[in-house]
Amino acid sequence: MKINFALIGNPNSGKTTLFNQMTGSSQRVGNFPGVTVEKKDGQVRGHKGVTVTDLPGIYSLSPYTAEEVVTRDFLIFEKPDAIINIIDATNLERNLYLTLQLMELNVPMILALNMMDEIRSSGISINVRKLEELLGIPVVPISASKNQGVDELTHRAIKCAEARILPKNVDFCTGYVHNAIHSIAHLIGDEAQAAGLPLRYAATKIVEGDHLVFERLKLQDPEIDIIQHIVDDMESHLNTDREAAMADMRYCYIESLCKECITKAGDSKEHLRSLRIDSVMTHKYFAIPIFLGIMFIIFWLTFNVFGAALSDLLSAGIDRLTAAADEALSGANVSPALHSLIINGVFAGVGSVLSFLPIIVVLFFFLSILEDSGYMARVAFVMDKLLRKIGLSGRSFVPMLIGFGCSVPAILASRTLASDRDRKMTIVLTPFMSCSAKLPIYALFTAAFFTEHQSLVMIGLYVMGMVVAVLSGLLLKNTVFEGKPIPFVMELPSYRMPAAKSVLLRMWERAMDFIKRAFTVIFVMTIIIWVLQSFDFGLNMVPDAGDSMLASIGKLIAPIFAPMGFADWRAATALVTGLTAKEAVVSTFAILLGAEDIGAAAPLLSQIFTPLSAFAFLTFTLLYMPCVAAMAAMKREMGGWRNAALAMAYQTATAWVIAFIVYRIGLLFF
Repeated sequence: MKINFALIGNPNSGKTTLFNQMTGSSQRVGNFPGVTVEKKDGQVRGHKGVTVTDLPGIYSLSPYTAEEVVTRDFLIFEKPDAIINIIDATNLERNLYLTLQLMELNVPMILALNMMDEIRSSGISINVRKLEELLGIPVVPISASKNQGVDELTHRAIKCAEARILPKNVDFCTGYVHNAIHSIAHLIGDEAQAAGLPLRYAATKIVEGDHLVFERLKLQDPEIDIIQHIVDDMESHLNTDREAAMADMRYCYIESLCKECITKAGDSKEHLRSLRIDSVMTHKYFAIPIFLGIMFIIFWLTFNVFGAALSDLLSAGIDRLTAAADEALSGANVSPALHSLIINGVFAGVGSVLSFLPIIVVLFFFLSILEDSGYMARVAFVMDKLLRKIGLSGRSFVPMLIGFGCSVPAILASRTLASDRDRKMTIVLTPFMSCSAKLPIYALFTAAFFTEHQSLVMIGLYVMGMVVAVLSGLLLKNTVFEGKPIPFVMELPSYRMPAAKSVLLRMWERAMDFIKRAFTVIFVMTIIIWVLQSFDFGLNMVPDAGDSMLASIGKLIAPIFAPMGFADWRAATALVTGLTAKEAVVSTFAILLGAEDIGAAAPLLSQIFTPLSAFAFLTFTLLYMPCVAAMAAMKREMGGWRNAALAMAYQTATAWVIAFIVYRIGLLFF
């Protein structure tokens, strides 16, 4: 018998850890159709034919975020055999709010009471049998991080699904809310059945004013008028709005339930410890400097110590493999064109991208530790006030910060954001953060034109990227991404030791995702660039890159950059090759200028640039569309090439405008 479980819970409830314990490495990661919301599927270990779908972490089934919408649609229309609702036992009252809504879906359900080890160590007692009796669903105490109770949970969940044990009909509403729900239930019975919606769920959502449920029920005007009269009557008697009335009803029941089931001996040790740590980590004045210090250490370890060393080792391995392939192709008398394609195209293109793999893995290792420890929730909380001024929530700060290292993991990190609006807006703004791949360009140009002010120019470029991101955010929130921002609800979980298994699996997922991208989109793009560099329009292989199709394209687009002071085709060509990897800008200049190495290219740049036009070039390089790897990430996270292309067009147009302004203002003074 095949069984599929839907795993659902609040963010920071231990859902991912439980999923990893249940499935091990037997996981498939993908997106829900039509949206960028991520889902995971995996086979339960030791149980053939039993799978579990890890749904996005949500706080309710209200239609505020894409995660909430796709989760409830999955539960209603995909019809899993049972729901495993994992809740944080240390925050029982808040977690049970989602539980009560899930019970209304009339799907077999089991409650996983997580973090019971913390409950026991704190002296708090939860009467599991009483809780099970009052809710009318099986309740299993577990500790996912320590793999305690997971086997029992799996066993009882399978029995629950096989026997189709539905949640007990707990009618916990009272008074005017009770009257409103039951009056509407009698009114919409036929429509709910036709739409495939559980009657109790449909009635409560109608009371809440859920527009998606209204649409699915296809109610007529007379019915809508009656419903509105019922709701208005409820609101007038309770002196509150419809959503608040439903929330109050649920929390009143939860409060009474917890009084019967929980015996408190005082605050838990974990909670008290977290309060002491937060007095420093979320301090009004110290929080941001501490965070910047932590991220500086992470970036330093990633890009200068571990990641850099591992990247160098991988690069050395790729170089040896390339040399061996080069020798083998030469020995086999392979045609020069095919030889160049394999060595200068595939190995050079894909190999240069793969060399970044250790950096990405190491970076996500540290970020996973911060996330699993509970610290990232604090960062979002601290930065929320600042970012809200440009139309984003505090969660957007982390992807944007990662963008200073590499745009690819930064864009991938945006999938943690609560709303589709915030996600897309963050993706558009993140490439404005100067990634580490642009450092060789800065180093080359500052050495050539700004020897005495190298540090000042570099700092200026980083600051410029942040200022442009802020100004773009202010513009976009009032135009393309206008609308009310999603309410930022953030729980600050207790600080916990990260689960090694969870951290390692997350690293593995990111590595596999990057490798797949390297051998698909990046592979194709590097071949295209090689063809353009190696052939003229007659498809004759050219000995001089200046005679290639790429050079012709550079000469064609060069006039676009004339208002910024650099109309030379070599500069335009370097910007085109920079789309494969930003470092390619430097190597392209070295080739086109006839320099023996990159160091020798610096003095020759004066053939193309003045100091002012050089700074304008740096400005454009800082802001224009990202590399192929980042483009592929944007395409995936934004739901297709159309949205990604629009974002890249905006970034490039912004780069042109800012570089133009920089050059024209500079002409007034120099």
